[in-house]
Amino acid sequence: MARVSLDLVQQFVQVARLGNLSRAAEQANLTVSALSHQVRQLEQRLERKLFERGPRGVQLTAEGRRLMEAVAHHVEGIERAMAGFRRRRDDVLTLSAIPGVMSSWLVPRLARLVAAHPELQLNLQSSVELVNFERDPVDAAMRYGRGPWPGLVTERLFGEWIAPVASPALVERMAGADPMDLSRWPLLGDPGDRWRDWFAATGGEPPARYVAHFDNTDALQRGALEGMGVALGRMVMARPLVEAGLLKVLGERYQQIPEAYFLVYPEHARDHAGLRIFREWLLCEAGKYAEAMSSAAGRGVSL
Repeated sequence: MARVSLDLVQQFVQVARLGNLSRAAEQANLTVSALSHQVRQLEQRLERKLFERGPRGVQLTAEGRRLMEAVAHHVEGIERAMAGFRRRRDDVLTLSAIPGVMSSWLVPRLARLVAAHPELQLNLQSSVELVNFERDPVDAAMRYGRGPWPGLVTERLFGEWIAPVASPALVERMAGADPMDLSRWPLLGDPGDRWRDWFAATGGEPPARYVAHFDNTDALQRGALEGMGVALGRMVMARPLVEAGLLKVLGERYQQIPEAYFLVYPEHARDHAGLRIFREWLLCEAGKYAEAMSSAAGRGVSL
């Protein structure tokens, strides 16, 4: 058997971890075609089929799983060892955040940071997957959850509020329906089944069925925008649409939920000058947003 390069093994492990050639290629700074070629090259050298390719991504074959079990911990060990030797430029900051927060909250504010610090280069990565700071070339991340995350510096930015939101078209169609009595409105099921908690806190019963149920917050919000029904909108993503007149908050009722947004980074990143600049700016922006949201929500009910 021909000698197999470490690079091919690393690419195999990355594809196996993600189960998706496009995401693995993006992280490796390769084209999908180039990464596919590397996977085929490894399969040819080993004379084994390692992946089954399908419309939703790739899955390991039995031989692929056996190889992954044999090499993954070695690759991870090499990545951990090399991470300490990577030289990070102080004027370049790589940040990861979930797509909805990136597009709805962070990007609209970044012009102020760029204007104040034109020397800072930002590399923004949107992903729903948690960053592995020992493996991925990322300096910091914005995460959503209850925190903290073990082994990382975790700084709370602001909490999350939810409220029933509907399109102006739906509000017009439902003219005469009491916005405080949501049992009369078509409701869209949400990730985490927040409606049950909402009705428990405000009174009333959740519906026997929803017009539609979504397992993705972005798709749920899109359904509300299109007038399908009322969604419990997460205000970090829904508030810009409310301010633009594309959504309305029914009854002006808000509830704060246990989840919040955090800035996380490994301890060694404290020395990164670019992160220090970004952190100071982000905490300031987060404080202003939290104050404005608390004022808008009034005496909301905590869940």
